[in-house]
Amino acid sequence: MAQPVSAQAVPKTKTKSKQRYLKAKKDRRKKRKSTAAVVTTFPHATQADSHSSDASSDEEGGDDAPSSPTPAKRTHTEDGRPKKRRKLHTEEALPIPAEVQDEEEDEPVVKSSPPPARSPTPPVALPAFPQPRKPEAPSKSVLALQGLERALIEAEVVDPATILKLEVSLEVEDERTGLSGKVRRRLQDLGITELFAVQTAVVPLLLAKPGSRSLYRPYDPPEDLCVSAPTGSGKTLAYVLPIIEVLSSRMVTRLRALVVLPTRDLVVQVRETFEALAKGRGLKIGTATGQHSFSHEQSQLVADKNTDLQGGSSKIDILICTPGRLIDHLNGTPNFSLQHLRFLVIDEADRLLAQSFQDWLTQVLTATRPPEPSAFGTNDAFTDSSRSGRPYADALAPGFRQLLRVSPHVQTDFEDKKEPSCQKLLFSATLTRDPAKISALGLRQPKYIVVQRPKVASTKAEGVLDFVMEKFTMPATLTEHMVVCNSATKPLMLFHLVHSRDVINALVFTKSAESTTRLVRLFGFFEEEMRKGKESCAVVARAYSSDLAPVERKSILEQFKDQKIHILVCSDLISRGIDISHVSHVVSYDVPVDFRKYVHRVGRTARAGRAGDAWTLVEEQEARYFKSMLREADHLDKVKRLRVSDAEVEPLKPAYETALMNLKEAYARSG
Repeated sequence: MAQPVSAQAVPKTKTKSKQRYLKAKKDRRKKRKSTAAVVTTFPHATQADSHSSDASSDEEGGDDAPSSPTPAKRTHTEDGRPKKRRKLHTEEALPIPAEVQDEEEDEPVVKSSPPPARSPTPPVALPAFPQPRKPEAPSKSVLALQGLERALIEAEVVDPATILKLEVSLEVEDERTGLSGKVRRRLQDLGITELFAVQTAVVPLLLAKPGSRSLYRPYDPPEDLCVSAPTGSGKTLAYVLPIIEVLSSRMVTRLRALVVLPTRDLVVQVRETFEALAKGRGLKIGTATGQHSFSHEQSQLVADKNTDLQGGSSKIDILICTPGRLIDHLNGTPNFSLQHLRFLVIDEADRLLAQSFQDWLTQVLTATRPPEPSAFGTNDAFTDSSRSGRPYADALAPGFRQLLRVSPHVQTDFEDKKEPSCQKLLFSATLTRDPAKISALGLRQPKYIVVQRPKVASTKAEGVLDFVMEKFTMPATLTEHMVVCNSATKPLMLFHLVHSRDVINALVFTKSAESTTRLVRLFGFFEEEMRKGKESCAVVARAYSSDLAPVERKSILEQFKDQKIHILVCSDLISRGIDISHVSHVVSYDVPVDFRKYVHRVGRTARAGRAGDAWTLVEEQEARYFKSMLREADHLDKVKRLRVSDAEVEPLKPAYETALMNLKEAYARSG
């Protein structure tokens, strides 16, 4: 007999209402999980969202918790604490159908365990970027070396204390220096028995190398040379000696040495040096400064002005000149040629390279190089000018003979490319660090020599860097002072130095020719007052400036050298290169505008190993600038400050006040 089918074995069919309810419950569960994930990832969610999530959880109470459209409000929990107000989502407040409530209660309730507590995840934020900052500026050493060629960075640094004794035996050539017995005998006659640092470095370099004494070196052109050395270190003698040694072997007079200087006074001084050392060697020396008429200088320089000679015609071997007058002769003197030039010396190079008068440097360098053959027309330059109208080809320098081709199809040794034999020599106490000006010279494999006092444990590179950054070397025998005063008593401080510190045999530098004249007149009135009732001789001061005629300037210099004039008041005209042996004091009455001028001023004393003092009168409003200038040059600790009390100058005040009144009256009468 068949068993009856149990009622519980028959599966229940779900009504459409129950299916909709279960589907809504599943959607709510999914939404709850997604909301919990968002809250966990972003803990900074709003408080309203947090309340909504809590309300949903409490309302569900589990998978099968009944939902009521208006749940009963419970204001307190079981332990008596106030319960948070819940906020229901609209989609969660769905009523449970009545036909499924009983059926849902019959189903087993499986409550899910709460998710395990997870540690809070740090918020996901944008990557942090560093704050913008100003890049660090490069060091002074890096800036100083930018744009400089390798030869300058690898310059040879020479200790200023280096001294080389000359060979005693005059019968043989000195292999160390390359100087012949005749030159050394002449040096001994002048009282020179040793060479200074700059001379020990330059003279052997120009004389001791093989082939260095040749007048022409077309296939092996000489290397150029740049020298930076302190004032008074003997730079003039360093190039005069090699020039005399090399040119003494010449057979025909040609212009083979050209020395360019910034001022007429330096031209006169350098000529005296050449004449003293070249005595008895037969070399002809000339000058061109504009002191004489142009036609007179032409007659002294060239032998023939009427015939156009391609090789030039010179009556001198060595020319010492200023750049302006040199350009005048290059453009206006027939047969004045630089093609035979063996030495081109630019003394006081930093000042000359800064001058752009008629673009003198470019014209001089062009005149030392051979032009292109096309500049001479066709290839029959051997023909006489009377037959062809072209220049007669006589005595051309080897570097220019490539222009001489009789037949274009015939190849001779004249066709070989030859270089000019001109060797450029640059000398200065403050050689320029401008790479553009140095490169404009077209130097050939240049060699740099720097006379620099070495530091403790310093390297060669550090010594060159000091030179490039213009940390100049002063003579070791120089003592430097500064006196700070107000502008009204500055002349009085100068008179105090003269009478209380024995500042005589001195050069006094002012800022202008007008200041020079006024100070000399005031000094004269002051000395007249000081001499009244006394038998002592007055201190004689004279002005030396560009306002004076050349003849008058020369006369004043001679009187100063003979010590008939005790104080020479001058502008910066004389601060370049002038060598007066007995100058023991230099006074900067007006503060120099830069450290270069200061170097050249104080370099007029303590020359050639002699002792000397430098004094600078600094007005109170200028003290900060002057000290800053010295500090930048790392030279402030070398200048001692001299303090002068009122009691020290009190005896001079009556004469000073009277001198001021006399000066005022003198200018009133002249005005």
